[in-house]
Amino acid sequence: MTHLRKMMLEELQRRNYSQHTTRYYIRTVEDFARRFNRPPRHIREYQAELFQKQKLSTGTVNNRLAALRFFYIKTLKKNWSIAETPYPKRPFHLPSILSQEEVARLIDAALTPYHRILLMTLYATGVRNAELTHLKVSDIDSKRMVIHIQGGKGRRDRDVMLSLKLLEELREHWRRLPRKSSAWLFPGNRWHNSDQPIDTKTPRNACREATKRAGIKKQVHPHTLRHCFATHLLEAGADLRTIQILLGHRDLKETTIYLHLSQRHLHATASPLDSLKLKDEQRNE
Repeated sequence: MTHLRKMMLEELQRRNYSQHTTRYYIRTVEDFARRFNRPPRHIREYQAELFQKQKLSTGTVNNRLAALRFFYIKTLKKNWSIAETPYPKRPFHLPSILSQEEVARLIDAALTPYHRILLMTLYATGVRNAELTHLKVSDIDSKRMVIHIQGGKGRRDRDVMLSLKLLEELREHWRRLPRKSSAWLFPGNRWHNSDQPIDTKTPRNACREATKRAGIKKQVHPHTLRHCFATHLLEAGADLRTIQILLGHRDLKETTIYLHLSQRHLHATASPLDSLKLKDEQRNE
């Protein structure tokens, strides 16, 4: 296992895979270690086990299969049959969206000023949770009024708008920090004076606590505020291509989901029921 692990790690590094993906792929193959050099039918059994016994989501199972496929093809130099191990279809679910009034209640209900600035930054920029945690002070460009997102999903950099309101809040946040020498915009640990950034649990906790305090019944995660950012931009008249660039989507198809969520687009056409003349209405006339 040590030799094969080293070989796979080298293959991943040669292709410049991210640290997160590298760790995930290695862990998956270690989990599957007892089935090394077995035919694909054993992978089918493993795939069924992930669904039936471990109750994993479709996306997680697809990621596990991607790791095993990489191991078989790139490390072991073996064939991989797509027909024998098909990727399961993902169910299509529309994400939960908060109204702007609910977003305001959420931010105002933040447990601490630190949680408040995290929620404001998530909503104002549409960044992913991991991108938020790795923002640096140097990423805030107040002259151009943009925030640089470095090493986003797929290792793609992008710029997003810097709200004037957010800039003022970030300056206030910086003044509150006990130590100003950290490169990170949101330093980690209990006192926020670490040389390491916060982890992704902190924004999730900020969302959970604020949701309870605001009395919001919907489930709210950091990604919910990303969906709200995109949907509210679309409702305000922004075009899909602009939103795609701001979100860092590779394909415009990923962005079109917000057409299903935008009230402006949902209400642009009246229901055909409204044009019917029903008997009760005719009698009332």
